[in-house]
Amino acid sequence: MTDHQSSPIDLERFKSSLESSPIVRMGSYDYFVNPVTDGIPKMDPRVLAEVLDAFKEIGDFHCDVIVSPEAMGIPLAVPLSLELGIPYSVVRKKRYGLPGEVAVSQVTGYSKGHMYVNGIGKGDKVVVIDDVVSTGGTLLAVIKALRHIGAEIVDVIVAVEKGEGKAALEREVGIRVKSLVRVEIREGRLKVLS
Repeated sequence: MTDHQSSPIDLERFKSSLESSPIVRMGSYDYFVNPVTDGIPKMDPRVLAEVLDAFKEIGDFHCDVIVSPEAMGIPLAVPLSLELGIPYSVVRKKRYGLPGEVAVSQVTGYSKGHMYVNGIGKGDKVVVIDDVVSTGGTLLAVIKALRHIGAEIVDVIVAVEKGEGKAALEREVGIRVKSLVRVEIREGRLKVLS
């Protein structure tokens, strides 16, 4: 069994798109640039449809809210919200100071900062959607914040798994994180492993 959740959906366009991703060095971190994970270059709607279909196939969407961290989880959460008729909420990088707002300290492979959860209440059933889990820093912060609020996390789904962050995250929070594909960067190129 592989580390990611297998999907019967054909992901060939998505995998091909990933394998042609340019690699950008950010300090000591190799960052791949792809329409699903960065919004550039332009998104082929057929690739997006593959990703969304696979999310719907493997995900448990018996929830009240789809939650997604800013920024690249948004273009995944919005069409899922429209198709499934489930509201969505974005964990933003901007503080609004609304009642019940919860601050999230986020540390990734290439940045640190704060994010803010709004509009999620105790007992809300949520599915967390994101583009990539790499170090696991963003999802760890979001999951801890949702638990602090008292929300029930029904499922966590990401499009791409890179590195060992997913396994460490699962151990720390005791939640299975589902991913569509697992990738690594070798010698300046992205390779889809599964």
